[in-house]
Amino acid sequence: MRPYPVAVRAPAIPDGLEWFNGSPGRVPDGDGRLTLLDFWTYG
Repeated sequence: MRPYPVAVRAPAIPDGLEWFNGSPGRVPDGDGRLTLLDFWTYG
């Protein structure tokens, strides 16, 4: 697999948000690993 030609950084998760079923965690600091963030709601 070839690396992606352009570095893409995810924005930080803002403080003060309301979280259900867990804690907010954090976005990794460019450690070179893929991180999947899955956002969904009941509706």
